[in-house]
Amino acid sequence: MQAPTFFILTALAAQPLHGYGIVQSVARLSDGEVNLRPGTLYGALDRLDQQGLIAVDREESVDGRLRRYYRLSDSGAAALADQADRLRRHAAAAGRQLALRPGTAGGAA
Repeated sequence: MQAPTFFILTALAAQPLHGYGIVQSVARLSDGEVNLRPGTLYGALDRLDQQGLIAVDREESVDGRLRRYYRLSDSGAAALADQADRLRRHAAAAGRQLALRPGTAGGAA
């Protein structure tokens, strides 16, 4: 799972959001490392919807423009949980290897 997808699903984990809300949430959650452009965002949202990982929650008209809200599906929540677990395992493996590095508290001198 690519970082933008991971953060889009993470942004939708707590509540449904519209496109701009997703962009803001992803920027905040990634500490500014992932900045989604509209074309990238809406392409990803279409793909995630087709994969069943998200769904349209509702649509509202705001100032004459349609605002679509997306929510995380049960399948999306499971995929996000699996990816979060995988990332934890990978980070732990990196930590163990770094601890073996010479000159560190856990490694040989």
